[in-house]
Amino acid sequence: MSKGVRDRGSAPEPARWLRIVVPAVLVLIWLTLAGIGGPTFGKLSGVSSNDQAAFLPASAESTEVQEWQKRFTDSGSIPAIVVVEAEQTIPKSELATTYAELGTKLGAVDGVQAPADGASTSVAGPIPSEDGRAVEYIVPIVDSNEVKTVVADLRAVVTDEAPEGTRAWVTGPAGLTADLVSAFGGIDGILLLVAVAAVFVILLLVYRALLLPFLVLLTSVFALCAAILLVYLFALWGWITLSGQSQGILSILVIGAATDYSLLLVARYREALEQQSSRWVAIVRAWKAAFEPILASGVTVILALLCLLFSDLNSNKSLGPIAAIGIVFSLLSALTFLPALLAVFGRAAFWPFRPVVGGRPLKHAEGEAPVGLEGVHGLWRRIGGLIGRRPRVTWIVSFVLLAACALGLTQLKANGVQQTDVVLTQSDAVNGQAIVAKHFDAGSGSPVLIVAPEAQGDAVLAAAKRTDGIASAAFYTGGGRPQPGVVADPVVKDGRVLIQATLASEPGSAKAEAVVKDLRGSLSSDGSVLVGGVTAIALDTNETAQSDLAKIIPIVLGVILVILMLLLRSILAPVLLIGSVVLSYAAALGISALVFDNVFGFPGADAAVPLFGFVFLVALGVDYNIFLMTRVREESLRIGTRPGILRGLGLTGSVITSAGVVLAATFAALAVIPILFLVQIAFIVAFGVLLDTVIVRTLLVPAASYDIGRAIWWPSKLWRDRQREARAEVSS
Repeated sequence: MSKGVRDRGSAPEPARWLRIVVPAVLVLIWLTLAGIGGPTFGKLSGVSSNDQAAFLPASAESTEVQEWQKRFTDSGSIPAIVVVEAEQTIPKSELATTYAELGTKLGAVDGVQAPADGASTSVAGPIPSEDGRAVEYIVPIVDSNEVKTVVADLRAVVTDEAPEGTRAWVTGPAGLTADLVSAFGGIDGILLLVAVAAVFVILLLVYRALLLPFLVLLTSVFALCAAILLVYLFALWGWITLSGQSQGILSILVIGAATDYSLLLVARYREALEQQSSRWVAIVRAWKAAFEPILASGVTVILALLCLLFSDLNSNKSLGPIAAIGIVFSLLSALTFLPALLAVFGRAAFWPFRPVVGGRPLKHAEGEAPVGLEGVHGLWRRIGGLIGRRPRVTWIVSFVLLAACALGLTQLKANGVQQTDVVLTQSDAVNGQAIVAKHFDAGSGSPVLIVAPEAQGDAVLAAAKRTDGIASAAFYTGGGRPQPGVVADPVVKDGRVLIQATLASEPGSAKAEAVVKDLRGSLSSDGSVLVGGVTAIALDTNETAQSDLAKIIPIVLGVILVILMLLLRSILAPVLLIGSVVLSYAAALGISALVFDNVFGFPGADAAVPLFGFVFLVALGVDYNIFLMTRVREESLRIGTRPGILRGLGLTGSVITSAGVVLAATFAALAVIPILFLVQIAFIVAFGVLLDTVIVRTLLVPAASYDIGRAIWWPSKLWRDRQREARAEVSS
């Protein structure tokens, strides 16, 4: 084969100085970003908050109550409940001695609120249970940034100092928060290690090369380092609110997205190397071919994520720019750093299976196949042949299968879960909460807080006491907790009083939330009485998340639809793609609901799970359709629509499937963090991506497009130019 035949459409190589300077500068820039951003990874927890109340909008009623509470108590303390259970009935004489001494020692722990003037400790207790088998202490923790450390110190005290024959637990809001922070601890290292290891194994299997997986992973990790640096600075400056869940999603999203973009570029580079003897000409050609679909894909995901800024829930709102930053750097790394590496290493990157000029020998299957599958072999030839022979049957069967899966949506229970169900591993706080519910009112230590005008205080207090589900209620008198038998005047701030009402049920339960709704409905018709507290925060969070879902879904769909119309110069094709990914999302959520209920036995799902699942699955699902349909359009311009659909599917099938497997594996890695929300998101997105890759992009979209034919491009020029279409099909 002559050189003229080998180097089809060859272009002159870039000047020697460009071949040296451009890759060197790009590599140096990314090495600098990684060198600065890498060490920042361990600092993210220092600017991260997992306080549920911080995620509520300022207009939420529980947020207003929280601001009032700070005025009454002059501190932002978080209560920890220390409960001690004895094997036998506790003698009353020991309450004033042994158990009182334990309370004093608990109050001496660093981070616990200092006692008021004249008081020996700020700790309320020991408070005996009615059955005489347990006592509890209310320990106010003022160092909210070090709750995990303070709770650990409290647990050390009760372990060493608890009376003989007893067991003790540290629970309540502070204890549960500490265990939640501990569960998030693996995000700094374990999560990234598992995700990178999974991607590395997949890349080895896909490429069967030793060096290329390292280059792709290096691209992803460097993108993550740069993204983390910017996210850390934004959180440090107070521009965004970073939480443990958004931190974990950022890592997974960047690794998965950057790897997907890299796979597309590498596939184009291999094609170019089989047509060009010069690696420099090949990388330029590959970059030009991959630029539009990668950019369109990235912009689609970025804009979809930024739609979360319309959310009223701050946790959703903050995730938008955080994740968008990650995608921006994934794009930049895949379009600058990886091309520089590929240009430097050339064919050696694919060793030991280096691409050669002239390409791999074509293997034709026996028998005839529809036009467009020439040179395509193996699985993708068979799938293309099926679509070419029976397109309508193929897409109808695929549609019915997905619709059947979507029926499981009726089983989805995304109304929030109790805080005791959030951590999936063994939790001292969860066990302690069960002991509290066994011996005391279950809502002890996490009261409902009612702020009322002073003139209405007595009436509101009486009404609260009469409310079903309220075990007791009293004015806040400055002691941190109303003491039995002690009569004191209520604290008045700006003409208002604070009432603390103890729930008979656990603070995060559905029963407790129903009590809060009853209180809000009965205590005030003009908004002058506010009801807040831990249970109200959970209720407001769930309701806000559900309203966000109804508001953001149409916005995301509209944004993606416009982008697809601009990219494909069509209206019908984007509508088909949007419909397919929405159906895929519904199917993934339906199967997930059945698995959560019947396999994992989860008590329910966080109210934000459907929204996060939607944003990730729809945006990322459209990614693969963009990869497919941009190649289909490219081939359709050459050989006609129906042959172009089959050829586009055959040429992109393996790379898009590989990208889907990589993304599914990276999101599945979230399951190593024992947080219910992250485990559910891991399953929904991983399963949904595989469903989208295997059924939607492989069968449903190509078959439906093939069945529709040239009209899929309506109303673009590609649809109108019938003569060119006919010539392309004849020449093919």
